[in-house]
Amino acid sequence: MRNKPEENDAWQAVSERDGAYDAVFVFAVKTTGIFCKPSCPARRPLRRNVVFYAGYDEATANGYRPCKRCKPDPRMGYDARADVIADACRRIENAIENAEGENVSLADLAGPAGLSPHHFQKVFKAVAGVSPKEYAVATRSDKIRRRLNHAPSITEAIYDAGYTSAGRFYEQAGKILGMTPSEYKNGGAELDIKFALGECSLGTILVASSTKGICGISLGDDPEDLLRDLEDRFRNATLIGGDADFEDTVARVVGLIENPRASADLPLDIRGTAFQHKVWKALCDIPVGQTKSYRDIAETIGAPAAARAVAAACAANRLAIAIPCHRVVRRDGGLSGYRWGIDRKRKLLAREAKA
Repeated sequence: MRNKPEENDAWQAVSERDGAYDAVFVFAVKTTGIFCKPSCPARRPLRRNVVFYAGYDEATANGYRPCKRCKPDPRMGYDARADVIADACRRIENAIENAEGENVSLADLAGPAGLSPHHFQKVFKAVAGVSPKEYAVATRSDKIRRRLNHAPSITEAIYDAGYTSAGRFYEQAGKILGMTPSEYKNGGAELDIKFALGECSLGTILVASSTKGICGISLGDDPEDLLRDLEDRFRNATLIGGDADFEDTVARVVGLIENPRASADLPLDIRGTAFQHKVWKALCDIPVGQTKSYRDIAETIGAPAAARAVAAACAANRLAIAIPCHRVVRRDGGLSGYRWGIDRKRKLLAREAKA
């Protein structure tokens, strides 16, 4: 179950038998001792006899028994809808892979799910964390990245990925690729990337920067591994050893590690999807010395069911410290994965807690 809404909104959902909220809450009827899904087809009770609960366990703990008609069993609620949305995602992916993405309407996706387009949109966003349109955009973005690596020309890659207009793609190219299409196709061949390796209390650090700003901050034990990772990421870019001015930038990054409350006003060249940008912005808003769970971040960006997608966005972060993904923990406070090692995450949080 997910994030029970305000009671007026919950009652409206019950009155309208809104199935989009079946994965969100249950309602119980005081006079019958039964609890139901919002979409239950049974006759609506009087408002004064209704109480709302966040889920099956809470309703059961308060002495209510499940409705035999709508069967508000958690194994038949949220998980079943997740399967429906997973199927819709596959249909979107297949349509885009076959260059038919523009022809997949909301009604086409909602039909097999047995929902109206309006309700399907709500359920999709609750489960996936993004709208069907946003998911399609992200899927097409992945496809254009793959096509640019292999297509004979940029134009062929654009149309093969399902874009109906080259101009439309070029308007979005910066956000999708983080660089121009020609730069991406050539593996960053037209890019100059400055970099420098240094040492800090967490081991070796590598800082890399394009003309737009810092595009990589990595931590590790082996300088060669960090450099190899940078080369793989910008396989055809010109890598340039940092000069004295750039060494000052590295020193400022190291300063963020050693003194968590130091100014973090650094120019950043952030490359990622629109969803990742939303997550990373939310991470930057977590105060020093505090942590949030993946679900907290999902709620902050308006996608309460997208905790897993938030975790994936944290894992995709390439700017250690500057985008503080180390401040995100499991809901129980435990430490989860960190690209640069759990031990470093633990040390960063311990240091920030004392700052």
